[in-house]
Amino acid sequence: MATEGAPLDVIAASLKRERERAGLSLTELARLAGIAKSTLSQLESATGNPSVETLWALGKALDVPFSKLVEPPVPRIHVIRNGEGITVASEEADYLATLLASCPPHARRDIYLIRAEPGSVRRSDPHRPGIIEHVVVCHGRALVGMAGEPIEVGPGDYVAYPGDEAHVFEALEPGTTVVLLSEHT
Repeated sequence: MATEGAPLDVIAASLKRERERAGLSLTELARLAGIAKSTLSQLESATGNPSVETLWALGKALDVPFSKLVEPPVPRIHVIRNGEGITVASEEADYLATLLASCPPHARRDIYLIRAEPGSVRRSDPHRPGIIEHVVVCHGRALVGMAGEPIEVGPGDYVAYPGDEAHVFEALEPGTTVVLLSEHT
């Protein structure tokens, strides 16, 4: 029986998508998985009642992990509207960090939108070895970079610096907004 975490419509869409990706007919996939064609047809129309064993057999025949059949697909286009997203404030500065994209399994980076106001400095202790931070200014001006030698940057400017050394961010104009990419080497 399908669980709440794996609704029948998700399983149906996943099976059809993966079967078509593999270039298999209903008959061919049913034969490879060792199940009845009618069972597969019911599953693809979201009227069947899949067992774990059936889904494992289908995953094996399709050469995909079980999770690919029961989890909704990740959207190809990911949008976070202005003012939305997971946002965390700094304790020491008027500085908000919104996570735009966390590091997927095949990449080694996180992307943030930073909004900061003048009046205080955001000091960062060194991160793990090998981290490089990349900053692109969207609006305003800021002092950004190594603690002893920050660089003044403005709209359209880009700066990269070692994140595994002490570094700072200080907004110089109200409404300073930057995109920060933290690269994990």
